[in-house]
Amino acid sequence: MPVESGTSSAARQAKQKRKSHSLSIRRTNSTEQDRPAMQRDVLEGQDSKLPSAVRHNLLELFGQIEREFENLYIENVELRREIDTLNERLTAEGQTIDGGDLSRGPLKAKASHSTSQLSQKLKTTYKASTSKIVSSFKTTTSRAVCQLVKEYVGHRDGIWDVRVTRTQPIVLGTASADHTAMLWSIETGKCLLKYVGHAGSVNSIKFHPTEQVALTASGDQTAHIWRFMVQLPTPQPTADTSLSVDDEIDFSDKDEADCDGDGSSECPTIRVPSTTLKSHQGVVIAADWLVGGKQVVTASWDRAANLYDVETSELVHSLTGHDQELTHCCTHPTQRLVVTSSRDTTFRLWDFRDPSIHSVNVFQGHTDTVTSAVFTVGDNVVSGSDDRTVKVWDLKNMRSPIATIRTDSAVNRISVSVSQRIIALPHDNRQVRLFDMSGVRLARLPRSNRQGHRRMVCCSAWSEDNPTCNLFTCGFDRQAIGWNINIPALLQEK
Repeated sequence: MPVESGTSSAARQAKQKRKSHSLSIRRTNSTEQDRPAMQRDVLEGQDSKLPSAVRHNLLELFGQIEREFENLYIENVELRREIDTLNERLTAEGQTIDGGDLSRGPLKAKASHSTSQLSQKLKTTYKASTSKIVSSFKTTTSRAVCQLVKEYVGHRDGIWDVRVTRTQPIVLGTASADHTAMLWSIETGKCLLKYVGHAGSVNSIKFHPTEQVALTASGDQTAHIWRFMVQLPTPQPTADTSLSVDDEIDFSDKDEADCDGDGSSECPTIRVPSTTLKSHQGVVIAADWLVGGKQVVTASWDRAANLYDVETSELVHSLTGHDQELTHCCTHPTQRLVVTSSRDTTFRLWDFRDPSIHSVNVFQGHTDTVTSAVFTVGDNVVSGSDDRTVKVWDLKNMRSPIATIRTDSAVNRISVSVSQRIIALPHDNRQVRLFDMSGVRLARLPRSNRQGHRRMVCCSAWSEDNPTCNLFTCGFDRQAIGWNINIPALLQEK
């Protein structure tokens, strides 16, 4: 009776193992593929208080999680099979991994290297899959916390700045490259007033702290102060115009349309300012009111910031020292402090609290253009830059930032919520992200072809007194957007 050799016996056993593993995988695939559909049918048959859209999203996410882990399981089986094959080959050569008899160095190194490679491959695959799942949950959560409420369409060019009035009635103001500034009803999205007094791009708009007066800065080398009177329209009962996640509407060509929008051509128009400030020799990129509203500061591409007396229109101080064009200026809400930012990678703090001394401090915390620097109600300054970072500084000790936020795109004009101290970051890549003062990311505003900006987001502004919209953003897609931010949910998620 012939005796089977050890080599042929090992080969036959390996073949049987591979066959059994293959059958196991096929059985697993057939049963696992049917399971999500069965689970979905069972869940859909049960009573639930969740909205259908939310429930559908949850079912899709759970199905995705199950598919990811199924793929991991199948790959794990394949990797285990390769390890078994390696063990069989080494056993046939008189060695064994489990037995500890790997006395020869080359074989031991080969087995160790192969096992390490398989372990690393499994770890990498698991990490990529789980990160994809976590990313799906984050996107869904952000959509639930941050919802688009209203779009304000009517400008014929990009919108550089957006602000909310500090006095009643609460209205929205926008400054555009189409040489106009507009005031909008926040609730209805209708244009209430249009200012057409500038001969160049309107680069910023700020409202007086106690009166219905606006301050605009322009590419025509001037800043204008103009009074307005608006009456809010009576809200009409209409269908919900906010866009849900499931709306199958394609806005991909919307920005190609001639956005005359929402009756803006019928707005009352102001053509002449009450005061013109014109001491700059270049584009006036930004302007702001000092506390009390009796003085204003302007920032220009002529590398200087000017301080004016509102009543006399006279130049009080010329703030020089920046090496390149200024990009922004901001005033402290309760103290006579001004911060200016520049393309020279610095921002400067100007102190006018002592009438006889006007001190200045230079801060070099960035490596590229500082696009904006703003005060908070407390003793902090937040600066954003084209170097893709945002830094939080303590006014009492500004030698180094107390927090640094790193992003994947250049940061434009930022804003900080007065009550909640949440930082809104508009980006060149159309994203708008929310962070707390310690640099922890809280949320990202939804952005898709259904909702959100379709081009660079230029500016953001918080509204503390309007319950409808908490945050406003504007961009080069010629529209401003009002967002409702669920602050308690946002902070609880943190």
